[in-house]
Amino acid sequence: MNKILIIGSVASGKTTLARRLSEQLHIPWLELDTIVHHQTSTGRYKRTEEEQIEVLLEIDRNGPWILEGTDRESYQCLYQMADTIIFLDTPLWKRRIRILTRFLKQNLGIEKCHYKPDRTMLMMMYKWTEDFERNRSHFEAKLTRHSEKLIRLRDNDSLNI
Repeated sequence: MNKILIIGSVASGKTTLARRLSEQLHIPWLELDTIVHHQTSTGRYKRTEEEQIEVLLEIDRNGPWILEGTDRESYQCLYQMADTIIFLDTPLWKRRIRILTRFLKQNLGIEKCHYKPDRTMLMMMYKWTEDFERNRSHFEAKLTRHSEKLIRLRDNDSLNI
């Protein structure tokens, strides 16, 4: 059974890789942000940590999956549940450029997003990127505990399946 967790910082290429793997392996994929921020007919709301875990357990019971997102406390269980963990360790300079490029594309209507692509969100993405780098040693220690199923990539094109 293939259960793949793709993890990385903002703009590391997680969604692109997940989409490509999903097509090639015929496994459904989901952005973890859609589990955290649930869209309903009345709007979008943030699920509690308990609700997020329940959704993840339901996904896990339904067979193979590809899940991608940034590291959050609410889905630490995924590290154990995954058969393979792919850490997209894209260079910082490339992520910074991608954040700005994504922001421009979203505001021009070229790229869709699940949030309001305003200046505040742009600044938050840069902040989250800096937070990731500042806390990298903690994240790396977590990955070490799962080294037997870890694949580290510098970009989303270097995985050959």
